[in-house]
Amino acid sequence: MAATATASAASAAATLALPAVLAAAVTSALSGRGVHAAAWQLGLVLAAGTVADLTGTLAGAASTASAITSLRLRLTGHILSLGATATRRLPAGELANRLVSNTSVVASTPVSLLRTAVGLITSAGGVVALLLVDWQAGLAFLIGVPIAMIVIRRLVTRLSGLFDRYQAAQGRLAARLTDTLAGIRTVQASGSAGREIARVLAPLPDLSAAGHALWRAQARGVWRISLIRPLVEVAVLAVAGLGVADGRLEPGQLLAVAGYTLLGLSFIDHVDALMDFSRARSAGRRVSEVFALPVPAPGTRPLPDGPGALSLRGVTVLDDQGEPLLDRLDLDLPAGTLTALVGRSGAGKSTLALLSGRLIDPDRGDVLLDGQCLRETDPAALRDAVAYAFERPALLGGTLAGAIAYGLPAAGRDDVQAAARAAHVDDVVRRLPRGYDTPAADALLSGGELQRLGLARALVRDARLTVLDDATSGLDAVTEAQVTRTLTVDMRGRTRFVVAHRATTAARADLVVWLDRGRIRAQGTHRDLWRDPAYRALFATATAPATEATLATAAVATVPASLEEEPCPPRP
Repeated sequence: MAATATASAASAAATLALPAVLAAAVTSALSGRGVHAAAWQLGLVLAAGTVADLTGTLAGAASTASAITSLRLRLTGHILSLGATATRRLPAGELANRLVSNTSVVASTPVSLLRTAVGLITSAGGVVALLLVDWQAGLAFLIGVPIAMIVIRRLVTRLSGLFDRYQAAQGRLAARLTDTLAGIRTVQASGSAGREIARVLAPLPDLSAAGHALWRAQARGVWRISLIRPLVEVAVLAVAGLGVADGRLEPGQLLAVAGYTLLGLSFIDHVDALMDFSRARSAGRRVSEVFALPVPAPGTRPLPDGPGALSLRGVTVLDDQGEPLLDRLDLDLPAGTLTALVGRSGAGKSTLALLSGRLIDPDRGDVLLDGQCLRETDPAALRDAVAYAFERPALLGGTLAGAIAYGLPAAGRDDVQAAARAAHVDDVVRRLPRGYDTPAADALLSGGELQRLGLARALVRDARLTVLDDATSGLDAVTEAQVTRTLTVDMRGRTRFVVAHRATTAARADLVVWLDRGRIRAQGTHRDLWRDPAYRALFATATAPATEATLATAAVATVPASLEEEPCPPRP
């Protein structure tokens, strides 16, 4: 940035000196005295200006690229620090638009602002020089300037609001398109492409209206400014021409007046930059809205040893409108047991799953693991203690082996393969030409196979609490039974919290928690809850009660009496 400022200042100095040096050269040529010296001076000024312009262009480009990279890294880090909170507040497409498009506009602004400031200073210097050469010509110039300033001010004010409208509509369209691409198979399977296109393009009329309004405002402003500029030039040159005729000015000074008039009017050339600043203000507000989302303060306390007992005390989570997603929940998940969380869509199951490992924080209440408040727990210790598997896992880590070991660099190949076998996906991986070294992006896997890889990623961690958020919904009945055996037998002794949609999964759980509209409606064994018709209605594929009754249910373990809950400190 310093190099850009220095080069811009040198270019401005050369630009201001050029009319005076050119006038001196013309006067010398007409008088026949000092022609060579004047020519050398003119050449030196032209060379200095050229070098300064080239240096400023290169330095400005480098500075802008560095600023864009820095801002995007900061915003990416902030979004990742927000975690699930980011996409709960803003759609993924909206975040992507702000991260890619808006950051580019904002980061380019400092260099543009510097160049505009230097340009305006140069323009003001041209006016001062014009007054020094001939105050009468300068006075004629100053009469027309206020009119141009009024037009520019009104234009910039008008454009600022229009840019807000345009970028808001653009963000809504990007968010809808991202959602559609994420669910492209559903759209294709349901034959709803036409309806989905209409939904995605619904913000297009607002986008078009804002765009056309921008063009009309720019056209009106540019037309008026284009009319003012030649009128001012004609007025100034007429006054200066009369000065030459009267003997008040020399012919060379007339050339200087013409040059400084052009410099004085060069502020009009920065109208486009002022329009860009209006767009940058809008983009800056959108980026600032993301930075304004508070990052949960990391805890500092190590997590004490424990069996993985999870407790919720008065937990409330609100949506953006202030409506409760979870409402004053009190819940205990006994250590070492398998707990199934059931409920209709929208009951708050995924929200509760996110709370369990502090992927989000409650608005009120506390979540405790082995008696310690999660808000006070060191994030690294918490990540070691809680493992997650999701409905639609993302294969990060480069290769399939890296995807399973993602977040656990210490995991060796034996650990990865053992986890894959436990998740019943080892045979799937080995059938691929490159096996575990297959690039994740090149692996053509079904939804169920992806879910098993996500489950393997959770199993490779020796976590005291494993949370499965609908992580087996894509499995066929046979594979689901195999995975359920892993959860119920192989993982016995570890606390497991499963968001379940199948009656068979709930039947094998030690404890079933029935969530309804953000509240716990009931909890108990699947066998006991099955007597309620409303509970049976939760399972679209529920089998006959007699069959369900034959499914064994394990006794619910209790939390060791020696384990005491430590209340969370008061919120700041």
